[in-house]
This record gives sequence, C-alpha cells and structure tokens, in this order.
Amino acid sequence: MTGIGAVTPHGSDAPLFFEALLRGESAIRLYQGEAAPQPLAIPAGYCADFDAAASLGRSRANGMDRFSQLGATAAQLAWQDAGLDRDDSLQRHDVGVFWGTGGGGFGTTERGYQDLFLRDKTRISPLSVMFSMSNAAATHIAIGLGLGGANFTYSVACASSAIAIGEAFRRVRSGEAAVMLAGGSEAPLAYGVIRAWESLKILAPGDEASAPFACRPFDAERRGLVLSEGAGAIVLEDWDRAVARGATIYAELAGYGTRCDHVHLSRPEAAGQVRALEAALADAGLRPDEIDYVNAHGTATREGDATEIAALAQVFGDHTSRLAISATKSMHGHALGAAGVIEAIVTILAVAQQAIPPTAHLAAPAPECIGLRHVGRGERNVPVRAALSNSFAFGGSNAVLVCRKAVLF
Repeated sequence: MTGIGAVTPHGSDAPLFFEALLRGESAIRLYQGEAAPQPLAIPAGYCADFDAAASLGRSRANGMDRFSQLGATAAQLAWQDAGLDRDDSLQRHDVGVFWGTGGGGFGTTERGYQDLFLRDKTRISPLSVMFSMSNAAATHIAIGLGLGGANFTYSVACASSAIAIGEAFRRVRSGEAAVMLAGGSEAPLAYGVIRAWESLKILAPGDEASAPFACRPFDAERRGLVLSEGAGAIVLEDWDRAVARGATIYAELAGYGTRCDHVHLSRPEAAGQVRALEAALADAGLRPDEIDYVNAHGTATREGDATEIAALAQVFGDHTSRLAISATKSMHGHALGAAGVIEAIVTILAVAQQAIPPTAHLAAPAPECIGLRHVGRGERNVPVRAALSNSFAFGGSNAVLVCRKAVLF
C-alpha cells in the first residue's frame, strides 16, 4: 500500500487525521440538516471544512454529487501521495478503480424528490441519473486520473469499500494488474436518509454539548451509532514494482476474507463473522497470535458490538486477552459504505507508525464486550506486527482485511 488519501470529519489530511485519533479527539458534532422540511438535529460526522471547488476546481465539482466530490478528492490525494502523478512509466490504461458506496448520490436523489413533491415541479435535472448512480464516483475518478483498467463499484452496505479493497488486492496479487486504486465514499446526511435510520431506533441521541461523546462502542452505556460522511482511497501496488521505484510502502496488505451470515437482513451472526476472520487469517498465512491489533467494526449498537466481541473471542482463543482492540467510529462516526476504507487507513497507519488509537469515551466496557484489551487511550511506540480491519454489514456480508508491517529485505 503505497498511497493513502482521506476526507473525513477531521479534515483532508490522513496523517493529521490519525494524529487526532491518537489523541482521542472526536469530530462528531450536532448536525442540523439544511432545508429540512421538519426540524432535524442529530450527532453526526460532517466534513464541514471540505471545499469541493478548491479541491477539484469549480467546473468539475459542479458536475458531481457530494459523494463523488468526496471520493474524487480522496482518490486524488492517494494518487499524489503514492507519487504516481510523477511516474511516467506507469501504463494508466491498465490501472483499475474499485470503489464502494452504500447508496451513491443520496443528495441528488433527495433534491429530485423535493422538486417533485415540495415544489410541484413536473421535471427534475436531466443530470440526476448521472449524478446519483452508484458508480458515478468511480467513473469520475477514472476520468480525472486517466485510469483505463477495470472499473467496478461495490454496494454491500457497510462492507462496500472494504470489499472493494479486497477485490482490488486480489487483482494485484494475481498479476492481472500492477497498480489498483481502491476505496469508497458516502454522503448520507440527507433528510430522508437520516429519518430512515431514525426509524430503526439505532441512532445515538445527543445535543450540542453531548454530541462529541455520543458514539461509545463497547461501553455499558452505549446508545447507538452516529452517521457520518467521508471518503478514503488506497493505492495498491505490486511489491516489486513499488520497491523498484523507491515508493513509500506504508504496510503490506497480506490477506482478505469475506463470508455471509445467511441468517437475517440486519441482525449480525457471530458464526458468519468467525468464518470471515478465519478466511482472512488463512489468506494471510498468519496465526491468531501473530495479530496485535483489531480495528473493530464497533458501531456502538447493543447487538452489533457484543456479536463482534464473541466472534473475535472464538477465533483468537487464548490470545484474546492480549489482543488490542479499538473502534475509531467513536471519533469519526459511521460512514456506511466508506467506513471500511476509512478504518483500513487507520489500520494501515497503526501498522506503519506502531501506534494504536483508542475507543474514545469508553468509560466501562459492557459485560458482553469484555475479554479483549480495550485501548482507551492512544498508545504509541507499541509493537503492531499485523492488524485486522473488520467490516460487518447489514445483509450479513462480512469482510476482513489483514495489514502487516512492511519489511524490506
């Protein structure tokens, strides 16, 4: 992994984002929807400082939904971070883009409904289909960077971008591509989307004072998840090629496993997660005791957190009590289809910098969430040989990525 780019509620600088997480800083704030037909205020992770026109140019930004703007910016940052904008030897028509999103252009879709049902218009923008389609972000990325390889979009709820990364990894490992750009983006803070999540009774409440602390994974007093927007991108590159050109190698993507619960649309099942975890470890050729850190899916829901802990305990056995775990959604919120890549970037930097961010606001783990070594305060200069990034989605789709410390011989 030779390039990373992120646009999160903490800003658009991945290293500074990671430093903020190590300090336990929450970017979650009280969010009030613009032009909402009814009053709306929830804790949310909003990219308040993101300026699409400044990042992409006004003309280009105006041709995109917000989820594409976020994604194109993250991809551009990752590409530049990898130094590929200066690599004249790269055959860009062979580089693919694998992207993830849970819902695509939520904002564009909602504006169309507003025009039809609130403003009594008989037609909406002719660009609505192109703006809202789920593969719009991946298409804009390919156009902007001139990438002519396979261009796929994965829409697998909260596992979307983790699966995009894993499938891109397989392309590079098989030799089908020397370089792939993978990630995901989501902009779900539309009025209708928020109201839909509210109906599920799993959003954490909060006011202006309490909103930064609203997301409390694994805590006995946790009250639900916090929605957020954002994007992340990772450049995956053949090892020999990266070494030959002197690229910075953050970490090695060593394994990927995915399995389906096949039980329920929304209720997680430990058995499916266990199979995904075991598949990822087997793919990486690593034993459970060689994993030092898990960046958990950790959404702060009652059932989700407990199920994930149970699955980890089953897979790691005697090593469970020594396994460090944290859920950084406590600070940046749940970016749905982009959550996997944002947390994969956190995991990559944990391995690269030998540092582990905390689960913020964790006062006392719930009885059903004990057993692992919860990181409640950022840890620096600690050994992280290999780490997992978990993404467990509605629909029972589970994806696990294994990152290993890069060792140059």
